[in-house]
Amino acid sequence: MNDKPRTPGISRDNRLSDEGLRRLDRQLQSGSQISDPVLTQWIRRYGEPARQVIRRHGRYRVELEPEAGN
Repeated sequence: MNDKPRTPGISRDNRLSDEGLRRLDRQLQSGSQISDPVLTQWIRRYGEPARQVIRRHGRYRVELEPEAGN
């Protein structure tokens, strides 16, 4: 039996950081074809900062807004 305490994944605070937005920027800059549902998830989690990154790479559309999909 394993007695070590569990340390699951990356904490939410670490995920919702400037590093996450830099990762999105790098992916879009490299030409990665991120799907619209994934871009919507970025907007849902990061809000306006994610919109700015997505706009900068010419991928923003109003259909990416989380409430547009409801």
